[in-house]
Amino acid sequence: DLKKIPGNIPPDIVKLDLSNNKIRQLRAKEFEDVSELKILNLNSNGIAYLDPAAFSGLNNLEELDLSNNSLQNFEYGVLEDLYFLKILWLRENPWRCDYNIHYLFYWLKHHYNVHYNGLECKMPEEYKGWSVGKYVRSYYEECPKDKLPIYPETFDLDKDDEEWERHKEQSVQTVKKHGVIVTVIG
Repeated sequence: DLKKIPGNIPPDIVKLDLSNNKIRQLRAKEFEDVSELKILNLNSNGIAYLDPAAFSGLNNLEELDLSNNSLQNFEYGVLEDLYFLKILWLRENPWRCDYNIHYLFYWLKHHYNVHYNGLECKMPEEYKGWSVGKYVRSYYEECPKDKLPIYPETFDLDKDDEEWERHKEQSVQTVKKHGVIVTVIG
């Protein structure tokens, strides 16, 4: 029936099971003194909030179980100290598919060596049952192409250089009409 992370955790502990408690939030630097920790189980706590620095100091963590909680998204920075994470359990959380879920999705995408499961939209109703990846891709598909800024990274990767050159020439011509000089670096 723990309601918060105990303060008397031995500093040399490597596996910590805090599952099936009543921990509703993780504050900043909760695990700062247990830097040798490799496995952390926070399953079934009802955790709804993670401070961006909650996992600060867990540089050696390899497995993190956040299953069966009340998480809807992760704030930017929550996972940044988890350099050696290999497994991330995320199932049975009410993930909210809106712009705030993008940090988690892109962190996982750029940390391709991290195996994870359970990243499925639970709300809003229109995205319920979708994978978060499908939602993120659809988020950008819905943006009208004529409203996108003209930057190279907005183009599809499979378009050829000729198309980019044509577009760049058109953009430069348009810009010259307005008396502005644009230098494209890339």
